[in-house]
Amino acid sequence: MLDFIRRSYKLLAPIDGKVVDLTKIPDDIFAEKMAGDGIAIEATGDTVVAPADGEITLIFKTNHAFGLLLDNKVEVLVHVGLDTVCLCGEGFHRLVEEGKKVKAGDAILRFDREYIKERNCSFITPVLITNMDNICFIELNIGEDVKAGEDVVLKYKFK
Repeated sequence: MLDFIRRSYKLLAPIDGKVVDLTKIPDDIFAEKMAGDGIAIEATGDTVVAPADGEITLIFKTNHAFGLLLDNKVEVLVHVGLDTVCLCGEGFHRLVEEGKKVKAGDAILRFDREYIKERNCSFITPVLITNMDNICFIELNIGEDVKAGEDVVLKYKFK
């Protein structure tokens, strides 16, 4: 039991890019941590992967975001871009369905960067833990360039 409390856990980058401070992004819902806490990534890639092992609990109808329940019961939300919900799913393609068990690095979504860029949407991708009550962050790798499914973006533990 004590191992569970002391142990640290990690989330891998769900997309290639640069890790940025969540509180500095130009979207109040995310910057003020109303949807959860974590980091954001200024995305340079076009494929979004699972940041940890778990089950896909939700993929938005617009295919721009997904929820993941990790094996340790932590809930993660990955939201691709800012204002991308306005695209109504255009430019996004889901690669798995809800209920699918995934491993860290498994591809979940793919999107058309040109299409999104032409519509002036940001590629900033918040990566949030939504059930923060018993969790504290150990490390946020702000400023790091990361590769999807390979590099750690944050470490956390249970309080």
